[in-house]
Amino acid sequence: MTILLLAQRDVGCGGMTLNSVPLRSVSLRPLRDSVGTSLQRHKRNWVWNQFFVLEEYTGDEPLYVGKLHSDVDKGEGKVKYVLNGEGATSIFTIDENTGDIHATKRLDREEQAYYTLRAQARDRATNLPVEPESEFVIKVQDINDNEPKFLDGPYNAQVPEMSPVGTSVVEVKATDADDPTYGNSARVVYSILEGQPYFSVEPKTGIVRTALPNMDREARDQYLLVIQAKDMVGQMGGLSGTTSVTVTLTDVNDNPPRFSRKSYQFAVPESLPVASVVAKIKALDSDIGPNAEMDYRIIEGDGLGVFRVTTDKDTQEGVITLQKNLDFETKSSYTLKIEASNRNIDPRFLSQGPFSDTAMVRLTVENVDEPPVFSSPLSKMVVSEAAKVGTMIGTVSAMDPDTTNSPIRYSIDRNTDLERFFNIESTTGVISTAKPLDREANAVHNITILAIESMDPSQVGKGVALITVMDINDNAPVFAIEYETFLCESVGPGQVIETISAVDKDEPPSGHRFFFSLTAETAGNMNFTLRDNKDNTASVLTKRSGFQRRDQSMYRLPVLIVDSGTPALSSTNTLSIRVCDCDPDGTPQSCGTEAFMLSAGLSTGALIAILACIITLLVLVLLIVTMRRRKKEPLILDEDRDVRENIVRYDDEGGGEEDTEAFDMVALRNLNVVRDSKARRDVTPEVPTLYCSRPPPYKITPDNGIFREFIWDRLKDADVDPSAPPYDSLQTYAFEGSGSVAESLSSLDSLSTDSEQNYDYLSDWGPRFRKLADLYGHGDSSNIFSS
Repeated sequence: MTILLLAQRDVGCGGMTLNSVPLRSVSLRPLRDSVGTSLQRHKRNWVWNQFFVLEEYTGDEPLYVGKLHSDVDKGEGKVKYVLNGEGATSIFTIDENTGDIHATKRLDREEQAYYTLRAQARDRATNLPVEPESEFVIKVQDINDNEPKFLDGPYNAQVPEMSPVGTSVVEVKATDADDPTYGNSARVVYSILEGQPYFSVEPKTGIVRTALPNMDREARDQYLLVIQAKDMVGQMGGLSGTTSVTVTLTDVNDNPPRFSRKSYQFAVPESLPVASVVAKIKALDSDIGPNAEMDYRIIEGDGLGVFRVTTDKDTQEGVITLQKNLDFETKSSYTLKIEASNRNIDPRFLSQGPFSDTAMVRLTVENVDEPPVFSSPLSKMVVSEAAKVGTMIGTVSAMDPDTTNSPIRYSIDRNTDLERFFNIESTTGVISTAKPLDREANAVHNITILAIESMDPSQVGKGVALITVMDINDNAPVFAIEYETFLCESVGPGQVIETISAVDKDEPPSGHRFFFSLTAETAGNMNFTLRDNKDNTASVLTKRSGFQRRDQSMYRLPVLIVDSGTPALSSTNTLSIRVCDCDPDGTPQSCGTEAFMLSAGLSTGALIAILACIITLLVLVLLIVTMRRRKKEPLILDEDRDVRENIVRYDDEGGGEEDTEAFDMVALRNLNVVRDSKARRDVTPEVPTLYCSRPPPYKITPDNGIFREFIWDRLKDADVDPSAPPYDSLQTYAFEGSGSVAESLSSLDSLSTDSEQNYDYLSDWGPRFRKLADLYGHGDSSNIFSS
C-alpha cells in the first residue's frame, strides 16, 4: 500500500512545487481487519517531507495545497482522510473523500514560517486507521511584502567642525522582515536623499561620512540628513524606508579673541573704596564653552600697582578693580594696556595667528569733595587721674585734602563720651579735661573726634583719641574678704587662728606692698597679737588660753593696714572672733553663749506644742463659721413664706384694659364697690373681725379731698389685710376720681369726652402742669388742634 501527497503548481502567484523526498522503506506490522482476518500491510511506496505554500494569497477560493492518497483507497468510499496538527481545521482543511488539502486563510510568513501537520487514512466504517499516522511540514513561501525599517531612528550625531573629508559621523541600520534566505527581498542598500554635498553614506554598511572639508560651526552648526534603505538590492520594484539624521557640528578653538575697540576710557571718582570695580571690558570670541574661555592681564601702563584685572568666569569679562586709594590732587589719570588670550588653544590652528588681542584703557580720576583727613587716625594720650578740670591732654590735627583747603572745626562725638569727661577746642584741636577723672571707674577712654569742613559741614572726618588715665594712690587697702574667725575654747597660746590679706583698687607700677599691725589702742591687749608675714598677709595669734563662751563669746580685733603708695594710705579693719566649742580635731561645733543656743533652737516638745495650738485655733474658727451659718436659717419653714423681708419679683404682664382675667378692673371702673375686710394675722384687731360694713361712697369734696379720702381708706384696708405687704412697703393705687369711668386714657379722647370733672386745680400745681391745665380747663380750647 502506498500513500501519496500531490501538489499542483499555481502559476498565478509565482509557482509552487512539492518536494518529495524518498525515504527508506519501513517494514510494517500486519494489521487485523474488523472480522479478525490477518492482513499483511504492503511497503509504503511514497513518503513526504515538506512542501511550500505561497504567503499573502488573495484569491477568492481556498488555496489548493496538495492531495493525500492511500493505496488502500480503491475509490469505493471506504477510506476517509484525517488531518491533525498546527492549523488543522482552522487554516488547513482536507476533503475526507478525495484527500485534497486546502488553505482557507491568508498566510503571513513573518507571523509563522511553517506548520507541522499529521495525516492519516482511516476506515470509514470502523474509524480504525488503515495506515500509520505520518507527519509532514508545510512551509510558507516568502514574497517581498515588508519594507526596510530603521528601528533606531531618527538619529542624532555630532562631528567636530573643520573635520577632514571621510570622517565617520554615524552608522544607520535598517532591517527587513522578509526571508533573507529566499531571493533578494531582505537585501538592503543605503542612499542619501538630503544632506548632499556635505555628507555621504556607504550603500552596504550605512556609515554616514563627511563629504566636504572645513565645515565651520560658526557659519552653520546643524544639518538634517534623510537616509533611504531599499530592498531587492536597490532594484526597481523594491520596497524602501527612510530615516532622518541630525548632525551637529561641535566647536573647536579655531577663533582667537578680539576686542571690539582698540581703546577704552572710563571715569573713576577718587573716593572709590579699595577693591571696588572700576570698569569691565570684554573680548569677543566666536567659539563657545571652554574654547571661549580667556584670561586678561595688564601688560603695560602706569597703573600696574593701582589696578588689577581679573576674569569673570560667568561672562568672560575683564573686571578692573582698584588696589590703592586714588587722589585726584596727586594723579588725575592712568593708562593700562590689557591683553586677552584664550585659555585652551588647539595646536592645529596656531598657524592662523596668535590667539590673543590687546586694548588700551584710559582711567580718568574725578575730583570729589572729600572729608577732612586726620594726620593720625589714632591718637594715644595719657592723663593723671589727679588732673584738675581744664588740664590739657593733647592735640589732634586734620586737614582738607581738596584744593580748596577749607578750615576745619573739631568736636567730640558725645556718643563716645556720654558723661562729658573731655572738651576739645574747635579751632585748635586741643583736648582737655572737663570733669575729675577716676581711673578705678574707667581706666581708658576711647572717644571719637569729628573734623568738619567750615565751608561744607556735610564733609565730616573721623579720628580716634585713646586716652589712658594714669593711677594715683587714692584708695586705702582693706580686707580681701569678710573674715569669719572661730576660736576654740581649748586653744593654747601662740596658736594661729586666722591669716588675713588685703586688696587695693589702685595699681602701682611696682605692685602692691601692704603692712599689717594692731592699732595703738589694742597693741597691748592680753588676748591676741598680729604677725606681719611680709608677703601681703598677716597672721592672728592667741596670747593666752582659757577662752570661755560664758565669759565672752565675741572678740573684735582692730587691724591697721598701710599701703606703700606716695603718700601712703591706711585703713582700720575690724576682725570678729567668735569663741566656739570644738571637737578634738578643732572643728567648731557650737558658738556663742548657752542663752544664744537656747534661743536659736527649739526642742521637739516645743514644736509639737506650737502645732497643737495652731490646730486648735483652726477648729475654733470652723465652729464659729458653722454656728453663724445655722443662725441665719429659720427653724420652721412656713409653707406661706413670709415676704416681709424678701423681694418677690413678678414678670406677669396683663393684656391692657381689655384683659379682664389678669386682675379685677372693677376697682378702676367704679369706686363704690364692696370691699371685704380681711383681718391681718400678724396684727391684733382692735374691733371684732366680723366687720362687714360697706364703706360710704366717696364724696366730691373741694380742694381735692377725694384723693385724700381714697388714700386713707386704702391704708385702713392694708392694716387689716392679712395678705398685705409689711408697713414699710410701697402701696400703688390707680385712681382717677369718682367721675372717671376708666375708659380711654388718651389725652385726645379725654378732650373730646363730655366730663363734669373740674380740672382747674391743675393750674395751681405749678408750671409743670400748665399744659394740662390749658388742655382740660374750662377755658376755650376748641381751637387748640385747629390747623
